[in-house]
Amino acid sequence: MIKSNFTLFLLYTYGCLLLLEWVRPIEQLTTTYHMKIFMFYMLIVFTLSFFKVKKILQWLINLFLVLVFVNRFHYDLGFFQFKWIFIFISHIVENMIWLVTGQLNELTYEFKTFLFLLFLSIIAYSINFFLNRNWLFYLLLLTVIYISILDSFTAYEAKFAIVRTVLLAFTIMGLLTFDNLLDKGRVHYYSEYVKKWMIPLVSIIILFVLIGSLAPKHSPIKTFSNWSFPGSKQDAKGGSGGGTKSVGYDTDDSILGGPVKSNDDPVFQYESNQRTYWKMETKDTYTGRGWVDSASTQRPMQKEDFVMLNSYSDAIETKIETAKITIDDNYQYNYIMYPEGINKVVNILPYESGINVFKVDTTIDRISYFKKDSIPEIPAKLEVEYEIPRYKLEDLIKTVKLDSDLINAVFYQNYTQLPANLPKRIGELAQQITKGKTNWYDKAKAIENYFDKEDYKYTQKNVAFPGPNVDYVDQFLFDTKTGYCNNFSSSMAVMLRTLGIPTRWVKGFTGGNFANNSKEDSSKQIYEVTVNNAHSWVEVFLPNQGWVAFEPTKGFSNEPIINTSSDNSSTTEQQELPTNAIKNKPKPDLEVAGEESKKIEKTNVFSSLWNKIKLSIKSDWKKMILYLGLIITIVGIIYLNRRKWLPYYFMLIYRFSKKENRLESAYLTLLRQLARYGLKRNENETLRNYAKYIDSLFTTSEMTELTMYYEQYLYQQASQEDHWEKCLKLWKSLMKRTI
Repeated sequence: MIKSNFTLFLLYTYGCLLLLEWVRPIEQLTTTYHMKIFMFYMLIVFTLSFFKVKKILQWLINLFLVLVFVNRFHYDLGFFQFKWIFIFISHIVENMIWLVTGQLNELTYEFKTFLFLLFLSIIAYSINFFLNRNWLFYLLLLTVIYISILDSFTAYEAKFAIVRTVLLAFTIMGLLTFDNLLDKGRVHYYSEYVKKWMIPLVSIIILFVLIGSLAPKHSPIKTFSNWSFPGSKQDAKGGSGGGTKSVGYDTDDSILGGPVKSNDDPVFQYESNQRTYWKMETKDTYTGRGWVDSASTQRPMQKEDFVMLNSYSDAIETKIETAKITIDDNYQYNYIMYPEGINKVVNILPYESGINVFKVDTTIDRISYFKKDSIPEIPAKLEVEYEIPRYKLEDLIKTVKLDSDLINAVFYQNYTQLPANLPKRIGELAQQITKGKTNWYDKAKAIENYFDKEDYKYTQKNVAFPGPNVDYVDQFLFDTKTGYCNNFSSSMAVMLRTLGIPTRWVKGFTGGNFANNSKEDSSKQIYEVTVNNAHSWVEVFLPNQGWVAFEPTKGFSNEPIINTSSDNSSTTEQQELPTNAIKNKPKPDLEVAGEESKKIEKTNVFSSLWNKIKLSIKSDWKKMILYLGLIITIVGIIYLNRRKWLPYYFMLIYRFSKKENRLESAYLTLLRQLARYGLKRNENETLRNYAKYIDSLFTTSEMTELTMYYEQYLYQQASQEDHWEKCLKLWKSLMKRTI
């Protein structure tokens, strides 16, 4: 049977969308780049096959596209410099031998590209084969099985892919069924009938998708969660392979890369005067794949002794701050988060003198908490005192080159360490970025600002996982230019080390989101830190200044306070100091202060309410969208089917109506209902002629009789009470005929 244009359009659309579902996982599960170009190639192959272009012409076009892509990706010679084609053919012969003999590690990139394009062609031809035979159900089944296998045994999350596929399949099947009925002449194509078919179809599909999404789901009886194999979700969580890892703090950073999955679970809340970054540890050794510790030096510590982690020079002006931290019950580490410049732990719970002890790994600056006999203790609450520095720009820019009198040789060697096989172009790029900069600080700022370029994009999805012989930083800087904090911070640290500037890689959390105002101290706010706030940044060592934080990650900011003038007592700087650091402050006018405090209190109430609303939307936005979609769908179904239920509503209303003009009102309601039914009265048509037309359709005389009573009431001012029961009976009968 020859398919209609509408059927062909539906099948073509269905095939194109299914192609996307087959190809979409490839980009996430592999380090394949230029997926848009490959998808364009697939669509061309699919289109040629679908419209039954001659086979010879199809293969010639496909071969031409393959050669174009291979030339563009792997050869510097122009396409029409045919020397490269002979080289490519010789490589294919060599690679075929390696493929047959099982030497897969020897396969070249151009041969892999050739095989990949061949694989995409097979997918396109296969989908076209199923569509030409109307095997939609088998194609759907095969697609669902393919996606399910990837979801079960790889890091690909196929929850939405399966929903999209099933939703698309049932929509297309419903439309094709309607088109088939049109072809057979069993239904006629007019707008009212199309609405009767399409609206219930779309409404039912949307309704059941929403119900399926919102309904509670039991955990599977058996899962593959304990299976670990290369590329699987379990393997990805372990950090040993590609795949989607979960965002968050982890102690193993030896292999970085790959996409990460967001997580809004809370980690801790803190009460402070301002938002601040929180450190967990630092790393000093870059391997080319990630970061490791050069050594481990555990040292017992008292609550008051953490000033040793404070690297600020005595020459730096600082202000004292305190922060109270409440750690979430789900926190599983005995490591303590702390702000830069920590002096001491004021208080911690649980704590028993002589039982609980702190240990600090001075190599990586990680604080651990233990019970006696080295049993890990997970803290619940703590209060810390720390310093916020105010640097002088003239001091920051003093360091121009290494001064062996100011920096220990072993220290310098540890924090400028680089792997022997680091690609040279990383150092060349660092030299290019810092050209014209004479001091360490300006060089660090130049590299920090370099990542603001449009070429570099921040994302947690579609992030490449470097291969076994690919440097993590090199891949980000020159190939992908797409990643998250680990990519940006590692790149800055490594580039600075190529310039001989000591750096270390820092891990912890950003300052989180505002949650509420403090009830105990109106000058302080409460911030909530979630797993999503896990972060990494860079610290640069400047002699006589200590470790100075830098934030290279696009979209993040952690700027220190820097005085650009030598006058340290300026008005602006005084305003930055906390209240308890300002002496001899005059007492404010009580009346004015009272009015201002009321205004501030009202502002804080509204601000707190607004922030709660924003937090609730942010944490549950998916559910809110689903609920809103469900409500809109239900309301839409009710509205679109109003012609069926409105008559019952009006019959109930007019049955008990005592209004004087209820006959007139009921008659006008009937006219509107008939219009909804599709029998709208023309503007120039008389009521009697319209009534006769309605009676001819319904094979009755009820409309004419009711119209006669209505005209008597309208023109002769006849009482409606005498004939109301009779009119009501006629009116109900006509209303029921429109249902």
